[in-house]
Amino acid sequence: MSSICNYCSKNEALNNLMIEIGQLRVSTLYLFKEQTYRGRCIVALNEHETEFFHLSQEKQDAYMRDVAQVAAAIEKAFQPDKINYGAFGDTMPHVHFHIVPKYKDGYTWGKMFEMNPAANLLLIEEQYGALIDQIKSHL
Repeated sequence: MSSICNYCSKNEALNNLMIEIGQLRVSTLYLFKEQTYRGRCIVALNEHETEFFHLSQEKQDAYMRDVAQVAAAIEKAFQPDKINYGAFGDTMPHVHFHIVPKYKDGYTWGKMFEMNPAANLLLIEEQYGALIDQIKSHL
C-alpha cells in the first residue's frame, strides 16, 4: 500500500477527524468530530484489512456485533429516527463503518448522509465529552 493508514498509525490526520471512545471486541470506536449528524461514530477494525469479506467468519461475526452494539448505544443515547451505515473505504481502505444517526426534518433526511457535510458542525471539547459519556453509558 502506497499510503499510510490513518486507522493503523493513529496519526494526526485521524485525530483531526475523530476522537477515540474506546475498544470493543475487535474494533475501536471513534466519535466523528463533525457532528451535523448528532452522535455520528466510526467503528474501525483493529487489524488492517481492506475488505470485510477477507475476515474469518469469527472475526466478521465479532465485528458486526461491535457495529450493532454501537448502533444500539447511539439509539438509546440520542433517539434518532433511523441509523444509517456506511462502509466505503475508497480513500481510506481499512474496514470501518460509519454509524450515522438520522433525524426526521434533519439534515439530508430521506437521502444518503454526506461524508463531509457543508455545515461542518464542530463542537467544543466539553460538548464532545458529553456525547462520549452518553454513548459510553449505553455500551
